Amino acid sequence: MQRLKKTILLFTIIGTTLMGCGSKENTKVTDESFSIVPELPSVAPDYFCTWNIQGFVDSYLTNEGQRAAMNEAYMMGSGQYQNWVDFYPKIREDLIFVMDDSWDIPQDQNGMRENNYLGLTELDTTRFPSFTGTPTERLKKLVDSVKAKGWRGLGGWICAQEAPIMGKVDQEAYWVERLKAAHESGFAYWKVDWGEQGRNGEWRKKLTDLGRIHAPNLVIEHAMKEEYIEFSDVYRTYDVENVIAQPVTLQRIASVLKFDTKDGAKGLINSEDEPYIAAGLGTTSALMRHPFNENLPDGQQDFVFPPVGRDIQHRMDESIRGIRWRRIAQPFGVGEDTHEIDDELLTDYWIMGERETWCLWCEGRKPGDTLIESAPARISRNLSLPIVKENKSEKRPFVLASEYLNGAAAIVTVGRGLGREYFTEPVHVTQKLNYWDKPIGIFGYYKELTLSFDEIPTDKLIIYAQDLASDVAIEITDRIIIQNNTIIISGELINEIGLSAASEGDKSDPGMVILIKLIK
Repeated sequence: MQRLKKTILLFTIIGTTLMGCGSKENTKVTDESFSIVPELPSVAPDYFCTWNIQGFVDSYLTNEGQRAAMNEAYMMGSGQYQNWVDFYPKIREDLIFVMDDSWDIPQDQNGMRENNYLGLTELDTTRFPSFTGTPTERLKKLVDSVKAKGWRGLGGWICAQEAPIMGKVDQEAYWVERLKAAHESGFAYWKVDWGEQGRNGEWRKKLTDLGRIHAPNLVIEHAMKEEYIEFSDVYRTYDVENVIAQPVTLQRIASVLKFDTKDGAKGLINSEDEPYIAAGLGTTSALMRHPFNENLPDGQQDFVFPPVGRDIQHRMDESIRGIRWRRIAQPFGVGEDTHEIDDELLTDYWIMGERETWCLWCEGRKPGDTLIESAPARISRNLSLPIVKENKSEKRPFVLASEYLNGAAAIVTVGRGLGREYFTEPVHVTQKLNYWDKPIGIFGYYKELTLSFDEIPTDKLIIYAQDLASDVAIEITDRIIIQNNTIIISGELINEIGLSAASEGDKSDPGMVILIKLIK
């Protein structure tokens, strides 16, 4: 178990007091309705990434076509499959809008190889003709325009290299100029991905060091090698195939947790488009699902979000609940926790059908082939491992639990992909918590959830619950069992409350928060 090494709460929301983490107005218990979820948006570095919507509008026909879709018309136009800046209205103010690959290269230069513009990192005028002026002025105008739509900020994909079109350059001067432009324009996020320097840790660390000097408000995300988290603001666990994404993501997070940070790095893990895993393990999110949940424009099945198994594209409510949890509890970095990782592994396997993965060049992806991935059955941060009664069931879920730096806690069950079915088997879970008077997030399916404490005034409590997608809490005191320093919540009640604000046709698992208070 890794020892707790840091105590500073990152990304603290100033002036909030929801049992230590929300606004007083939002949590004052009166005869009128109130919300456990604060009105104040999150400041965690969560974002929506455009890569999959770029692919969707091109029906993923070519990589060049996917790149060509990154432009002003698609982001802000009024045509079919356009106006991406109107996505996620309920959580837009909590998210950074991250333009993926090709926002900074000419509209007619979409090749992946021998593209001399990759790494230019300047808003291209042929893609964004309405935004004129110097590179800094163009970027600031776009930042302001996106924020006017309600997003918390604007970010972009960065190729890990200097653009060959610029010739031989002084590497440090090149990036200082671009970092200063990002700072002056209010650009919020750099998603640093592949490129000539993609696996050069020295180059990536230098970029981060320069960023802290010249663009202190810019979040710089890295990827590729786990050890890069030691110097990173955010480390992304990287691309996954959605039919097998959950065990892959869990395994990668478990592997990265062993690292610590150096030189003041934040060390946050980004678990991409897995908002419930993010809630359960205190990681950040990069949402990639989008509201166009039908077949591709050419009529074929979407192979990035195939309508099989978990059917992610019909789980938009999960994104809302997971991101709104951030208003209560902010993600925290490696080295800021103790953690426990179960020695037992659970193995998912998926028998491939037609058009069920984007990794068309990978071996073993033909119809009838089987993808197999394993991950720890349980993972916890700052808490003991959850106890699962049905620990012999082949279909039992992965179970996660974390205590955040403000004392709030989250417990999550994660379903299983087995064969060609997705199972969300309800189980009995018992979780030991350190604080009864902090918000508790509950995600997934349960037969029963038992929360145990060292001591709790069981005869003096009033308990409220709220779907994280809702704005109103309700009292549930009479519907749960309070005894012997434990609180027992039935799976039926979790389903009822945790899905009470569900959108029509949405397939998301329940996601709720409870707040325990003393009767006055």
